[in-house]
Amino acid sequence: MTGGAGFVGSHLCKALLDAGAAVTCVDDLSTGRPENIAPLLDRPGFALVQANVAEELPVRRRPDLVLHFASPASPADYLRLPLHTMETGSAGTGNALTLAHESEARFVLASTSEVYGDPQQNPQDERYWGNVNPVGPRSVYDEAKRFGEALTTAHAETYGTDTCIVRLFNTYGPGMRGHDGRAVPTFVRQALAGEPLTVTGDGRQTRSLCYVDDTVAGVLAAAAHGLRGPVNIGNPSEISMLALARLVVALAGSSSEVRHIERPVDDPAVRCPDITLARDKLGWEPRVGAEEGLRRTIDWFRAEAARG
Repeated sequence: MTGGAGFVGSHLCKALLDAGAAVTCVDDLSTGRPENIAPLLDRPGFALVQANVAEELPVRRRPDLVLHFASPASPADYLRLPLHTMETGSAGTGNALTLAHESEARFVLASTSEVYGDPQQNPQDERYWGNVNPVGPRSVYDEAKRFGEALTTAHAETYGTDTCIVRLFNTYGPGMRGHDGRAVPTFVRQALAGEPLTVTGDGRQTRSLCYVDDTVAGVLAAAAHGLRGPVNIGNPSEISMLALARLVVALAGSSSEVRHIERPVDDPAVRCPDITLARDKLGWEPRVGAEEGLRRTIDWFRAEAARG
């Protein structure tokens, strides 16, 4: 499990351990949180290897499954670590594919809805090629993931590696960092602190929020299936950023107001997955609605704040 100390990665590590698997978590902890995996360190079958996957994958166990989730994923992280982001998506993906091929293991690449860029089609299905600025500020992440998809496809066609590409949409939930720059943790942190919620632009841009438990279930369903993908894993319920901010304020019982700030360059106007393929082939669809997922997330952030 590369990137296993990250937000989604750590939830996957726990789910796999709960299912009885032995898990080797590989993470350089550049953006992953040691706190995410601290409860797993003493569990039988769990091993942590601190390494940069773009340089090496020092894994002693011969894996049955390689989940490649290593990458800075939030704007704050990939703008701070642009070259590391691209190296992880290129050399890191290559190293993970080599490990899977040599071990005759199933390989799952965590791609992203960002490969669709600022889409001119809504909702986005897997046949849509996207509308991406290759030299914009978000390109280090977008193009790293697009290259990773191309490399994964080429590896499967050249060597017969058993691969799958999952495109994750706006996952949220417990374990996120309050300052990672993404909308949900930012809004929750601000609401609980009584600070103004910073909505970019007029707030009419939309996202589709998928609770982390649903994302994990979708990824594991894809891993267990022979589907090669790409396959969208996300929640097709769309919400504007202004509506999301107001919902977080209400659910948190906060008195915070909304403050509008400048919208980032190349910020997508819409983001919504067509999950027909995941429903038909994997029998998967999200089960946790926005209000329930946000309540759980707010409760977790409140408990973390109480612990200091």
